[in-house]
Amino acid sequence: MPNLHVYHNPSPRARTGVDGLKKYIRVRSELGARFVEFDFAIEDPSLFVELIMPPTAFEAFCKNNHVIHMTDEQMAEVDAELEKWRYGEDTLMSKNHNRSVE
Repeated sequence: MPNLHVYHNPSPRARTGVDGLKKYIRVRSELGARFVEFDFAIEDPSLFVELIMPPTAFEAFCKNNHVIHMTDEQMAEVDAELEKWRYGEDTLMSKNHNRSVE
């Protein structure tokens, strides 16, 4: 088995390669909800993860990550892309699903 070297970062805040990248959020929950449901994306608003946090944790998360709220245009693009996945789109491959069994 190879010898593994453990790197210890003396800094209290871990440094990552994403520190200089744009980080986007889109809040999906209602104002005043017990938990904040939101989308979080790095650099590309269309590639996101869905997260849920208590409001105080969400505020700290946004502050620590210097987030940017998605614009209406970005949200519309994300929604349009989600619709394609949800309802399908006419493509060459979609026609293969309509074959009848002989």
